[in-house]
Amino acid sequence: MATEQARPLGRRERNKQRVKDRLYASALSLFAEQGYDRTTIDQIAERADVARGTFFNYFQRKEDLITAWADARKQQLAARMEKSMRSGNDDVTVHLERCMAALAEFNETERDVTSAMLQAWVKAGRPLVEDQQAGKIFADIIEAGRERGEIATDVDPTRVGNVLRDAYLGLLYRWSENPEPYVPLHNDLRELLRVVLTGVLSYSPHGRGTPTAGTRGAAAHESTTTDD
Repeated sequence: MATEQARPLGRRERNKQRVKDRLYASALSLFAEQGYDRTTIDQIAERADVARGTFFNYFQRKEDLITAWADARKQQLAARMEKSMRSGNDDVTVHLERCMAALAEFNETERDVTSAMLQAWVKAGRPLVEDQQAGKIFADIIEAGRERGEIATDVDPTRVGNVLRDAYLGLLYRWSENPEPYVPLHNDLRELLRVVLTGVLSYSPHGRGTPTAGTRGAAAHESTTTDD
């Protein structure tokens, strides 16, 4: 059965998408420049060169931009990791390293925006652990490794995924609050991954036991990457 082709957007839909994208980009640039709280809807509309009322055709309130930013990040990470997981020759360590590297890249590339949006997220009353996507991606990687025999059968992928997600979000928030402008996030994320993987890979493939070859391989791999 042939799959149905997506209908191309008409001129009206394309124009609406361009306006929405311009509002979103204008909002993020203002958040980075002056902070989320000090940015008004009037300022966003002015920078996007639209009437104030046009903003409400696309976003019901300013807080919706926080959700839009988080959703865009989720889609970026999902797309990056979908490509990674199609590589059947790489082990769980490589996939998790790619995931952490992608997260570091996204945040380091637009640090000012990340800092402003994280502060806005918390002030809006949303706990950092509300983001489930990163935890699911981590868990999927662990599950795939377990199916390949790289991870012990009694290791819970969801639990490991949640541990990685919670630790990542904690590191991210602390990094975003650091007054030093050029502190690299990827160093902390690589160390986090090393610590967690050392524990996960210390189980034998069939359950609790002595450290496996995978653990020794991870340690050796870390010793080489830290010299980069």
